[in-house]
Amino acid sequence: MKHFLLLTLFALSFPLAAQTPSGAAPENIIPNPSFELYSSPPIGWFYKGEHYTSVMKYWSAATNASPDVFGPRVRVPAHWADKGFGKQIPRTGNSMSGITVYGCTQGKPHCREYIEIQMSEPLVVGQNYYAEMWLNHLPRSLRVDKIGFYFSEEKVQEITDGLLSFSPQVKATGILSSNNGRWLQVSGRFRAEAPAEYLIIGNFSPDSLTNTEPAPEDPLPFGYYYVEDVLVRKVPPVLPVPVGEDDLTKVELVAGKVVPLHDIYFEYDKWELMPRSYVELRKLLNIMQKNPQLAIEVCGHTDSTGEDDYNMSLSEKRAESVASFLIANGIAGTRTQYRGCGSAQPVATNATAHGRQMNRRVEFIILHTE
Repeated sequence: MKHFLLLTLFALSFPLAAQTPSGAAPENIIPNPSFELYSSPPIGWFYKGEHYTSVMKYWSAATNASPDVFGPRVRVPAHWADKGFGKQIPRTGNSMSGITVYGCTQGKPHCREYIEIQMSEPLVVGQNYYAEMWLNHLPRSLRVDKIGFYFSEEKVQEITDGLLSFSPQVKATGILSSNNGRWLQVSGRFRAEAPAEYLIIGNFSPDSLTNTEPAPEDPLPFGYYYVEDVLVRKVPPVLPVPVGEDDLTKVELVAGKVVPLHDIYFEYDKWELMPRSYVELRKLLNIMQKNPQLAIEVCGHTDSTGEDDYNMSLSEKRAESVASFLIANGIAGTRTQYRGCGSAQPVATNATAHGRQMNRRVEFIILHTE
């Protein structure tokens, strides 16, 4: 079924700035940097990485080990509360995350925990960046160094509750110790060597290469730190973003043409657009603004997993989300139709993970240009 969106959506808020205005500070490319946004309210304690992923908006656990969320409604079990968990006040806002960063040789379950996020835009190769986060340790925690930022081209999903052996681009070079509850800054500059999409935070060094100091009173045999206010931004001069041959801005506008939208992401099993999607959507918006007679139909597609009726409904809602973005930013609803196709039009086999990924897509058909 085809749909038209004719209403004006004043309540929706979408990021529009494709480039930083001259003289303005480069924007933070980390969504939900202070952990204030949730996919569902955190009310309990986490024992698996999937628990953290299901609760925290945009952030996820990079391994099976479970990071923690601390907020007003979180109930810390008495066994862990007795060790001091949950007593720390967030640096800003009402929430923060927490990760174990040391303790594998001491037999600590989940001796390494990592938090991961897809950035709102990929790193530009050759561009200089500044990365910053604020940490504070559990009062009885071992104080450690080496906690850092690792930028990855691919999403990390490791079946382990131990060490991830990566080389972080930025890391703490001294032991992070605060005996007065003061938050500690870890920051640094780096030059992007690859178009990384994801950021992972944690300790990527084994216990044997991590320096430690015990807490002054009743020390625990592991290291645990709270994480707040993550920032990654470009350092001027800002380099131009490379444009590939298949870039949306190079598409010839011909009636009847089917055009794929690259890098459109949604939350799992939902239709809310992820922040990374706006890079491509801003390009589409710009094309429609420059071509006032252009009209399109947005089509959503799924793989064959799940029931046909559910897939049709999900694909339609995702197509509607794209159309809503355009309308909320001034494109007339009469120029933007949408429909869901479910799994009826695969472009690859559904028998492999790669094929299913290709089939989960959003594209648009050019209806007319004049």
